[in-house]
Amino acid sequence: MGFIPATRLCTFVVLFCSLFSSACLVRRRVVAPPGKPEHKPLLTADKAELIRRIHAISDPIQSFSMKVDMSPSVGSLRGGTVSDYPTIGAYILFRQPDEIRVIGLDPVIHATAFDMLSSGNNFKVSIPSRNEFIDGANDAPANSQNKLENLRPEAFFGALMIKPPAGPEDLTVLEEDTDETRANYILLMLKRDGGELRLERTVYFDRYSLQITRQITFDAKGNIKGDTRYSHWQTYGGVLFPSMIDMQRPIDGYELVLTVTDLKINTPEVTAEKFVLAQPPNAKVRVLKE
Repeated sequence: MGFIPATRLCTFVVLFCSLFSSACLVRRRVVAPPGKPEHKPLLTADKAELIRRIHAISDPIQSFSMKVDMSPSVGSLRGGTVSDYPTIGAYILFRQPDEIRVIGLDPVIHATAFDMLSSGNNFKVSIPSRNEFIDGANDAPANSQNKLENLRPEAFFGALMIKPPAGPEDLTVLEEDTDETRANYILLMLKRDGGELRLERTVYFDRYSLQITRQITFDAKGNIKGDTRYSHWQTYGGVLFPSMIDMQRPIDGYELVLTVTDLKINTPEVTAEKFVLAQPPNAKVRVLKE
């Protein structure tokens, strides 16, 4: 860039200032206040308070027995064709630290359509109508052409249990995401992976209520693994829990909307015996590994 003489520079500055001081060239507009027009004040919280809120939801739950209406959809969740399937009834059992069982019922005859169990790093699925039994690793590739066959118990676990940061290995950053259309706090949880940091989860808090509205989980490459929306929080046995849970798995190509119809938290009925899924006699066995 060439040298601009001082006289020309002064002329440019004067012209620039005169343009922006001319009333006829100024366009004024009204800026809406931050957030949605709910006519409520925005709440403020720091990172420590939001982490305490996650603990208050997660820590009391040692087990639960849940009955839900489950509405599945498959297709291109990030833009494209999506097919909605009939709503089915389902039971979900959970037991700390990582046992979860999901039993889906046939929408017509209400018999067991599938029975999924996960404990640790492995899962099992029984499909009685096909006399099929699947035994695999939780992180086995979900590459079935039938997207609903890509269901994994681990996906339910990750969506239903909003975990606080694990400890020193989880770094947290708080972001405020507030403008004229939304008002959120976003808690970002990062994990040390070798010599690098990677984003593992984000948890969204509504600034009108400080309730959790969304949780996104990411894979090692930064892709969205799970995107779950939470609403209609209610108190069950003294513990707050969302009664509407929208689980989206964009990579796997399916979505499940869970409407809680009954929830018992820390019930003595959820025993170790409930997390045993035996292989039916003469079943066709499929093994899925990493």
